[in-house]
Amino acid sequence: MSVPFLDVRGVTKRFAGLVANDDVSFSVSEGEIVSIIGPNGAGKSTLFACITGFHAPSAGTVTWQGRDITGFKADRVCRLGIARTFQIVQVIGDMTVLENVMTGAFLHAPARTEARRRAEELLVTTGLIDKREFLGTALTIADKKRLEVAMALATRPRLLMLDESMAGLTPVELKQIISLLREVRKRGVTLVIVEHVMEAVMQLSDRVIVLNSGKKLTEGTPREVVADPRVVQAYLGERYRA
Repeated sequence: MSVPFLDVRGVTKRFAGLVANDDVSFSVSEGEIVSIIGPNGAGKSTLFACITGFHAPSAGTVTWQGRDITGFKADRVCRLGIARTFQIVQVIGDMTVLENVMTGAFLHAPARTEARRRAEELLVTTGLIDKREFLGTALTIADKKRLEVAMALATRPRLLMLDESMAGLTPVELKQIISLLREVRKRGVTLVIVEHVMEAVMQLSDRVIVLNSGKKLTEGTPREVVADPRVVQAYLGERYRA
């Protein structure tokens, strides 16, 4: 039996009396796109933080390619090949778009010329090359989301974890980022996505994991999940009822 690319077992995260994640388990195979959905406050972003080293789990384990990385700090997790974006977009506002991406590239390309070359390649991929001299603060929210993806990709991840990278986009912008993420997968990057935009979840996902009140409610293919009465009741609402 092959070892899962990412394996999360019994992860629990407590903040004083609040249990944000409660015994959550799932695995991700290399090359998959897995979406994590659920209502606000379900524990999705906290789970991301426990996997990527921003929080240490209170219990449970996170295993990456067979290696226990539970409690590793974020910089170490990133160096091992797991990168993430954030629900509230994090770009460096007083640096140019190019410089933002170079900060990620420096992780594996300490020479400035190599970091710049890598950053420019990613700006072409993400459609931001013509804005490379713009300051981060000058970008639209859609372009900031693209920039954050480019910054994460610059660290050369094998697993990219996206936290609501499609929220607030227009239909055209949504179509563009879906196309971008498909291209990212073609380039060998596995994706785990926290997302509320069900159009994107249905188009992109191989599997969907549903969280509710910190616990895993179910998982399955997109069609299986949207047909589950528990998911309809807890999150999706009547328009998804079969």
